[in-house]
Amino acid sequence: MTKNILRTNYLLSYVNRIVLAVVSLALLAFAAACNSEPNGQSSTAPVADFQKKLQEDLIKAKPGAVIELPEGKFSLDKTLSLKVDKVTIRGKGMDKTVLSFKGQTAGSAGMLVKANDFVIEDLALEDAAGDALKIEDGTNITIRRVRVEWTGGSKETNGPYGIYPVTCKNVLIEESVAIAASDAGIYVGQSENVIVRRNRAERNVAGIEIENTKHADVYDNIATNNTGGIMAFNMPDLPVQGGGQVRIYNNKIIGNNLANFAPTSQIVASLPTGTGVLVLAIKGVEVFKNFIKDNNTANINIATFAPPEDKPLKDPNYSPFNASIYIHDNEISGGGKQPDVRLPKIAALTKVAGKEFTDILYDGVIEPKDGKPGTAADAKICIENNGAAGFLTYDAANGFKKIVRDAKAYKCSLPALATVSLPQVSATGGGL
Repeated sequence: MTKNILRTNYLLSYVNRIVLAVVSLALLAFAAACNSEPNGQSSTAPVADFQKKLQEDLIKAKPGAVIELPEGKFSLDKTLSLKVDKVTIRGKGMDKTVLSFKGQTAGSAGMLVKANDFVIEDLALEDAAGDALKIEDGTNITIRRVRVEWTGGSKETNGPYGIYPVTCKNVLIEESVAIAASDAGIYVGQSENVIVRRNRAERNVAGIEIENTKHADVYDNIATNNTGGIMAFNMPDLPVQGGGQVRIYNNKIIGNNLANFAPTSQIVASLPTGTGVLVLAIKGVEVFKNFIKDNNTANINIATFAPPEDKPLKDPNYSPFNASIYIHDNEISGGGKQPDVRLPKIAALTKVAGKEFTDILYDGVIEPKDGKPGTAADAKICIENNGAAGFLTYDAANGFKKIVRDAKAYKCSLPALATVSLPQVSATGGGL
């Protein structure tokens, strides 16, 4: 019996040593996952110091560094910042590595990047006090499988922008998710050479915005349950003007009828609830092979920029007009059934055009040429092969005096716009 007791105690001691060793190894592996450098060195910072260690890694990173983040949800209270070129930040998945800024007390963004050749992938940023992921003045930017979300629902107190590259060149945003931004879920502004593909935007004011940007391909995205789905436009009083050459294709843009929850001080508060695609004050846009359905103000809205009466246009480099817009070969239905009459201009139009609009709206405003009124031939607004989609042009420049529902005058074609090529993408055709 004594021998059995001794044997039992020995086994228990042996098991305890094994358990202790396994736990110790697991803790070391978890801490090491917080950072991995190209030379094989790894961090062993305790999890409680996650924010401090991560920010130190971002500051001390060398070009070529790959910062690996572990699985888990981590609370941060300050903006993370990076100013080093050629850095990759990689998590374990957009639902596995979660950076939560719910208790953020400092900084205007969740993460702020001012660097070139930057890659961020496989993680989430939640509940930032301002913009979730902002990237400024960068070249060769890749955002892949990143989720940005405000988890409390669609509120005007949410940050304005989810994924937000601005004044960048060669931008790729793919396979990402943006939810509940109070301005735009995915926004690309004042940039050049952009691909936005295979993303999902929902419960934002604007799902995807391409603003004052040259050469952009927006394809294979899903935009649903936003106030507006996908927008391509130019705005005044920005350093970069003349955005255009934007292709919007192979997207699903469905039921973007969420009540506009933007702060009233922001211009996006004037975006009509129920907008599928908005083309505003831009030259050179091709919208084709999309599935656009059940957007209550219009499935597609082509409009001139009209500034507030108390803020007349002063930017000499800005044009508020559209030209060379080609809308073709889309599957469009169910639009315009409940226009957003909270907006005075929409309400006024319903009194002339009826309580329901239709699929494609065009304000009919054309840029003057040589001091004389412009013509349809000058504007080059071409609409064809969109099935049974309805059409309405409403003569906005003359108080809606001429309402036309026949699109025959706009049946024409334009040369296809060029495919956008990026150095970080080997092939950029639709669906690749």
